[in-house]
Amino acid sequence: MSTAADQRKLQAAQAAAALVEDGMLLGLGTGSTAALFVTALATRLANGSLHGVRGVPTSAATAHQAGELGIPLEELPPQGVDLAVDGMDELTASLDATKGLGGALLREKIVAAAAKRFVLIGDASKLVDHLGQRAPVPVEVARFGWRRTLRRLSELAGGASLRALGGEAIVTDNGNHIVDCRFDAPFDADALASSLDGLPGVLGHGLFLGMAHEALVAGEGGLRRLTREADATSPRAGGPQREPSGAVQDSHEVTT
Repeated sequence: MSTAADQRKLQAAQAAAALVEDGMLLGLGTGSTAALFVTALATRLANGSLHGVRGVPTSAATAHQAGELGIPLEELPPQGVDLAVDGMDELTASLDATKGLGGALLREKIVAAAAKRFVLIGDASKLVDHLGQRAPVPVEVARFGWRRTLRRLSELAGGASLRALGGEAIVTDNGNHIVDCRFDAPFDADALASSLDGLPGVLGHGLFLGMAHEALVAGEGGLRRLTREADATSPRAGGPQREPSGAVQDSHEVTT
């Protein structure tokens, strides 16, 4: 029997699938909620309500699922994708997010940055007052010199640990390791992202700042749609530009 959280994830995933239009090239996220979106997308293709859609998967797991469901797949082209949909581990009211507990953060960020429209989906348990409140910040690091990189991250963070399973270090689809970092919260996410970006050995991190155009969040009160319009005065790397405080719009009415 599915839990209430599972039902909310499904609600958000189905609402995101309703955003897809004929002929779109899609970024397909990774994780339990993104998997529900892929299934909902396949259902629309199978029942004939959607045509000509292709996907760019952000992980081997997503590629396998989409392939099994008959969704045509492509490599990420230079022009990017029309729409990318993915889950999140944390989400603030300003649509900043932490991602990467599933280990696909590097490919997820590449695809999200290449999307004309990037939509985050999930249940209301992911909402936080500030990043780092309920989840670590995952950092993908090169295997070469990873012990040195881990030490540098430990100096920067309140705690940093190599992600392992069964006593063996996790290896990502890209052949790298993941270090989970915990920082004293609340922290300056922009400053932290800049520090991580400048650290040799770090290939990517799970701070998705100013990247999401909107989020579909399902909770007890129904489905909320949080949106943000681009602000031409304050750019942030890797996605749409950051809004001044209060620019996020919140609507409980979502058409599916």
